[in-house]
Amino acid sequence: MEKKKIDWFIFMSTFVLIVAICLPLVMYPESGSKLVSMANGFVTKNFGMVFLWAGAGGFAFLIYLYFSKHGKIKFGTKEEKPEFSNFSWGAMIFCAGVASGLVYWATIEWAYYFTDPPYGIEAGSTNAAEIAAAYGIFHWGPSAWAFFVLPAIPIAYSYYILKVPILRLSEICRIVIGKRADGFLGKAIDIAFMFGILGAAGTSLGLGTPLVAAGVSKLTGIEASMSMNVFILILCTALFTWSAYSGLKRGLKVLSDIAIVFSVILLSYILLVGPTEFILKMGTNSIGMLFNNFVRWNTYTDPVGNTGFVEGWTVFYWAWWIVYTPFMGLFIAKISKGRTIKQVILGGLAWGSLGCTAYFTVLGNYSMHLQLTNVLSVTGLVEQIGAPAAIIEVINTLPFGSLAVLIFSFIALIFLATTFDSAAYMMASATTPKLTMNEEPAKWNRLFWALTLFILPATLMILGGDLQTIQTASILTALPFILVILLLVVSLMRMLKTEAHLTQDSQTEVAEQYENSETIEVSLQKEKVGIITEFEGDFAVKK
Repeated sequence: MEKKKIDWFIFMSTFVLIVAICLPLVMYPESGSKLVSMANGFVTKNFGMVFLWAGAGGFAFLIYLYFSKHGKIKFGTKEEKPEFSNFSWGAMIFCAGVASGLVYWATIEWAYYFTDPPYGIEAGSTNAAEIAAAYGIFHWGPSAWAFFVLPAIPIAYSYYILKVPILRLSEICRIVIGKRADGFLGKAIDIAFMFGILGAAGTSLGLGTPLVAAGVSKLTGIEASMSMNVFILILCTALFTWSAYSGLKRGLKVLSDIAIVFSVILLSYILLVGPTEFILKMGTNSIGMLFNNFVRWNTYTDPVGNTGFVEGWTVFYWAWWIVYTPFMGLFIAKISKGRTIKQVILGGLAWGSLGCTAYFTVLGNYSMHLQLTNVLSVTGLVEQIGAPAAIIEVINTLPFGSLAVLIFSFIALIFLATTFDSAAYMMASATTPKLTMNEEPAKWNRLFWALTLFILPATLMILGGDLQTIQTASILTALPFILVILLLVVSLMRMLKTEAHLTQDSQTEVAEQYENSETIEVSLQKEKVGIITEFEGDFAVKK
């Protein structure tokens, strides 16, 4: 493999940083966990409003882009068609973004709001049940998916229209930060992005592994244990390692399609054999509550009560989504060739929000119905045996419960694998100096990050380290990522002013020059090609 295929500084720096952070957490788990928890509490308490502003602002900006003249801009030439079908494209976005956290929280999140509701609502009341059914849809709805879609627009514009064959956040920000993209600032952005991916994937791992293990335990009668968790992790790794090695079209696309098909089967089955009327009524009611309270919930800070609900749930979720943001932005951009800005915004928000709404409506309301009719004390089980085992007990109450548990656990495993697969793919892309539109990162590079995503969490599990600590540590990077998102927005507005999308042929020539030179500096005069591209006076792209 040629050396030019890897940016060894980012590659090694990221790996060393990950080991340097994880090692103390393994050696001193209690002290490390306490320190990280204190830091997390400080950030969420003192900067909670910043996260809420970021969520509301990001959603509003996407709405502006959608209805503006820029919405019709196509990522590629006019003749270029989308690389993936609408179904596969939406499936890959959905599966990469939700992981197994969706099947986990869709089933059980309402229980936490039901027993400890916001706005001073009485616990266990009718109002508590209604708001509990709706709040999870809010947390996994349009605001969350706006975080994912927003960075995809400037990244895709740079990659497909300006023809800059580099999938790195620092390169997208070059139009704003200039030569600092090649210095410490650029490297820090890229390395923080890599660490954020590990933490975001680790959060999904911390939820998904015990959930699948609980399902296997229910089916086999073998007690869930650390050994079983490691076995599930190995099984998941085998899936996403195969997928990462196979590439987007033969690996991730196939897994995503399978996950969506089985999701439709499971949700349809629960809807048919479960309390159909209650599920549909509560789902309709929840959507109405979401529309009526969307602005309110996006800006709720609980200034008088200070109950900690906002910090513990909404701010935490927004921080979690922000950590995912750069990775999802790069991923969505990579698979969106041939689509317009309007299509990416609508598709990303719609596929993600509707998919999550379907899960919360069907799974969550089925679970709540068991509680309200005294068939199963879900809230009691959560306290007694933990959320993962309680979730499996909920699924097991369905007719042909064992088969339902098997399908449910399989979906959770596939969701987990698709997230890890897309994470490994984008980490490999970020450590590749140049990646043309039809090129994928080196297979060994994809495999390396796939194995890294397995080895470090597995080591923490086996040696008794707290996996939640590394999750919390990664979420701390969400605060500086807000600044990176702002940089991406400013970069996009500057790129749009160039009107480079009106001169695709000229940009193709730039890309061809790029292929044959180490450094190019191109000044495209408006009277010659109809645009002005400014990267501190010049359009400078460094290999």
